Amino acid sequence: MTIPFKSSPVEFNQRLLFPGNIFDLLPKDHDCYLYTELFQMLDTSIIESSYKIKGQNAYHPKLIVSILIFAYSQGVFSSRKIEKRCHEDLSFMFIAQMNCPNFRVLSDFRKDHGDFFQDCFKQTVKLAMELKLASLGHISLDGSKFKANTSKHKAMSYGRLTEREQALCAEIDDLIEKAKRCDQEEDKAYKEKTGYEIPDDLKFKEGRLAKIRAAKKALEQREEQLNPGKAIDDTKQISFADTEARIMGKKGSFDYAYNAQISVDAGLQIIAGQHISQNANDKQEVEPALQALQDTTERLPDQVSADNGYWSGGNLQAFDQSRVDAYIATDKGEKTHKSPLDASARKLVKADFDYNEADNVFICPNGQTLVMISESKDGSRVYQGRDEVCDACPFKSRCC
Repeated sequence: MTIPFKSSPVEFNQRLLFPGNIFDLLPKDHDCYLYTELFQMLDTSIIESSYKIKGQNAYHPKLIVSILIFAYSQGVFSSRKIEKRCHEDLSFMFIAQMNCPNFRVLSDFRKDHGDFFQDCFKQTVKLAMELKLASLGHISLDGSKFKANTSKHKAMSYGRLTEREQALCAEIDDLIEKAKRCDQEEDKAYKEKTGYEIPDDLKFKEGRLAKIRAAKKALEQREEQLNPGKAIDDTKQISFADTEARIMGKKGSFDYAYNAQISVDAGLQIIAGQHISQNANDKQEVEPALQALQDTTERLPDQVSADNGYWSGGNLQAFDQSRVDAYIATDKGEKTHKSPLDASARKLVKADFDYNEADNVFICPNGQTLVMISESKDGSRVYQGRDEVCDACPFKSRCC
């Protein structure tokens, strides 16, 4: 008994008698139709003036922008893959209006007009607000780690950079002395060469030294900006491939990354603001996030929600100064006394220390005064007592 499977349509192996529109094959509610209408509203006049009248006609910048933004929204980021999709994918063909720009055209446009893409983002947010897709009534703020285009294996600490710089300088000096030897030694070393060529090992070491000095200078500039006037810790690291990336951790995994801050409107989850941070945590990100929203939408939201990673003095102060109604998770809150000090061998917690607000000091359970010795940018403070008093304290094993 033969099972009756479905057969292919007759049109599969035949030409159509009457011409049709190939895009009729797309679903009528496909995203590409909405994207096209939105892209037509983008203002590209700011870069149209940079094009020249002479030479071959260029693709309209609005077309290139449309292709790139649509591709990114579909998770396609490679310029070569975007070109391929413009040849094969009906939705990409519709966005590109049957054009197939070369991948180099797409890549160069993205690299040459980075600022314009930021402007496009602002235009789309304002358009979403005009269409009532976003209201800025309630914004949710969170950060996401984006891995940098480098690895921990292409990095070096400040102490190691200094050591390698000194070692390479010494090695280069030795090589230069070697190049100044007598004619007999030159003939033996260079054989058929004239002796005027730079030795390969010298070129390699000079190139390596240049990279090390550049990375060391970038690290020094970074630390001077973060901790002005302070000595640089020898353990501070920097990547040769991307000197702006920082070591960041997530769920026990550490790698070079960037901290992308995203502000999302609570209505239809429209991204209303964004900025890239080099800070590994979110304790200083509220002020730049509010500034990004102000720059994009020309106003601040009514309310903002954030997780406990934003719980810091600096962030709370930024919310207070901007008069934004803020809601920040505080995790499990501050630990409190569990039992009398003499009834348990438990570890001491902050609540066991009495705070004197007038003098800005803490009094420990043994009566010692702890003074503030430092305060970080996020508002965190460190208080410390005297070593000789702590050494003789009966609570030392439960406190230190």
